[in-house]
Amino acid sequence: MVMTSIEGSSVLITGGGSGLGEAIARHFVALGARVTVAGRRGDKVEAVAASLGGLCRSVRGDVSIGEDRTAILDAALEHGSGLTTLINAAGNMYRGPLDELDEDRLLTLFHSNVVGPMKLTGQALPALRQSRGSVLFFGSVHTQRAFPGASPYAATKGALETLAGVLAAELGPSGVRVNAIRPGGVPTEINQRAGLGTDEENLKRMQGLASAHALGRIGTGQEIAEGAAYLATADWVTGTVLTVDGGLALGVTNA
Repeated sequence: MVMTSIEGSSVLITGGGSGLGEAIARHFVALGARVTVAGRRGDKVEAVAASLGGLCRSVRGDVSIGEDRTAILDAALEHGSGLTTLINAAGNMYRGPLDELDEDRLLTLFHSNVVGPMKLTGQALPALRQSRGSVLFFGSVHTQRAFPGASPYAATKGALETLAGVLAAELGPSGVRVNAIRPGGVPTEINQRAGLGTDEENLKRMQGLASAHALGRIGTGQEIAEGAAYLATADWVTGTVLTVDGGLALGVTNA
């Protein structure tokens, strides 16, 4: 299999101020990429960029807003002299009982998790076609295991996993690859940002899922970043949903 080098490539990571986006940024910079991290919280992305040095640039922006998408993409094109890989890591959480879900909050979630990344990918196509680059979306183990109350989030992730396949077929003739990565239990800030518990409460909840993973532990951002690096460099891989979940989707039970 032919593998493209990450060194010297231009990578745009949305949601790069924390969690999986930050972990991927750190890994790709370590591999020599010119990385642009984007996020709604300017202080977060600025801190990540400052800690990574000259190979990393930050830009504040919300992928659900058209003007922000343009600014995010322009920053990445300038910093990296083009674009090789677009990593759509930004995402939000909304959950609750089906009969209590708010329509406006549902639409906002789909706009941030699905519509925004779709539109950003579309805007990035000229640069990605020129580089014969790749796009990465984030699915979720929520598409494989049912967690009651998480239907809004699971629906957006199911949409992204399907989208990866459709866009892989659509963009393949122009040399652009599209894939998705499906993480297992990895600590991030997504629930805290949604007001669903404190850092300590969410870490405890996540650690409580350790035994549900076949490997008996939760994962790390670095392990997801390694999967992202593979998908960014494997030249004959497209339309794939790569599961990096320690065996969580297997549904291991001791019953």
